[in-house]
Amino acid sequence: MSIVENSLICRLILAFWTGLTGLWEGSWLHSRFAALGQEIRKKGEESLLCTLIWREGTLERAWPRSVSCGLLTLLLNIPCALAKWIYKAGKKWWDGSFFCRLIGGMGGAATILTGLFMLGMLIAPHEIWNNVYGLLGAVTLTALFVFASGKHPLRMEPDRVSPHVIFFFAFVAIALASSLATRLSLRFFFFHVTCFLIVLLMVSATNRVEQLRYGVAVMSGGLFLASLYGCYQGLIGVDVVASQQDMKVNVGMPGRVYSFFDNPNNFAEVLVMLLPLVLALLLTSKTLRGRLFSLLVLGTGVAAIGYTYSRSGWLGLALALFVFLALQNWKIVPFALAAGILALPFLPESIYNRFLSIGNMKDTSTRYRFAIYDATWNLMGDHWAKGVGLGSDVMKKAFTTYPTMFDGNHPIHTHNNYLQMWGELGIFGGLAYLAIVFGQLKGGLKAFYSAKNKELRTLTAGAVGGFCGIMLIGVAEYTWFYPRNMFFFWFLFGTIAACVKLAKLEK
Repeated sequence: MSIVENSLICRLILAFWTGLTGLWEGSWLHSRFAALGQEIRKKGEESLLCTLIWREGTLERAWPRSVSCGLLTLLLNIPCALAKWIYKAGKKWWDGSFFCRLIGGMGGAATILTGLFMLGMLIAPHEIWNNVYGLLGAVTLTALFVFASGKHPLRMEPDRVSPHVIFFFAFVAIALASSLATRLSLRFFFFHVTCFLIVLLMVSATNRVEQLRYGVAVMSGGLFLASLYGCYQGLIGVDVVASQQDMKVNVGMPGRVYSFFDNPNNFAEVLVMLLPLVLALLLTSKTLRGRLFSLLVLGTGVAAIGYTYSRSGWLGLALALFVFLALQNWKIVPFALAAGILALPFLPESIYNRFLSIGNMKDTSTRYRFAIYDATWNLMGDHWAKGVGLGSDVMKKAFTTYPTMFDGNHPIHTHNNYLQMWGELGIFGGLAYLAIVFGQLKGGLKAFYSAKNKELRTLTAGAVGGFCGIMLIGVAEYTWFYPRNMFFFWFLFGTIAACVKLAKLEK
């Protein structure tokens, strides 16, 4: 830091920036914009639409005190109650056992261990990854938490989870039972069980903002290694896969990196979800070492997402950063937008040309998506009410009973999160999915504005930014087709839920 502070160039830039902002803040134009902004904000806050969106819904208010929530809380805490009974019965033996104290301590740090779990998922090569590992990891962490609850004041807290989440998972169970092919749906049901446990653990185990920050920091180690390997692939080059890029529209574009994942888009989606959390970690780090590490993760992550050549990933990350900056300080946004636009001509030619191909109907991947949407609407005509059943395997099988697309193939999924959920779970399950998406976004924003702790506000802004980014990608991609990405989505979802809980505890 002393090198930066003593640098003549840095001091000149700082003096220029300070003078420029001083001139702007004292200008007539600034005062007019400020007055206009205040007026728009006042009108917006008083509007009926804002009141309806911002107020706490009847369902959310009633959920913690409802009979359904009470029964669910009772059922989920039976193992914790049993652990407490065992501890009381054998307190001397338990307290004297190094093994029990070790396992109990690990369970008490479940948020940090969940971050370690994410780290493992981030660096596991696709060739050796098995989705069963996700379920085993979630169950193991839950067991450690239950064990720790014997001695410590811990419990499962479904009352801290949005009721929309409970309804969504209820529709998941219904979709399994009513599936056109229950056997094909069963493994997807266990993926959802894994996700539910991740969210429940993040909410139940997080009681201090430091726990959340440490969990994110541990996860960031895995993101750094995955990004570093992606950059390495970009430097040495990977094979060009014709099915992943239009060879005519993207002439001269190198192979797209994928790091430890199966597909470049999968890798980009992970970066979009998690990099904003690392940015939040940078701003909340209290040590120079922590800031340097965060900068290193961010630098390699941004470079890696460039090497993926994922257009949806770039747009998703842009939105995620926009939301983060707007929440932290909206005055920075115009300068950030201007800097982004001015930087476009300086991008590598292959990335610049790829960026310009966004929305190009001559690109086969764009045309293919619209062909998939047409096929999806054909299927929805028969299954819009109750859906085809849980999982993309059932969807793929259902597509084979309809006419093929222009290339003679059938879709394997809808290439859109919202259509996929509707197609699998039916119209009410699709609405439940929309409810958890917008409900969690609303909860995160309310937590950000109500929280007094600066670290909590920054972490919430990062989580909400990443959430907005992945939901934008979901318009053009089915982001849960690769189950590891589904687990990361619900880790991010659980992070927002933990932030909401901490903000409420402040009150």
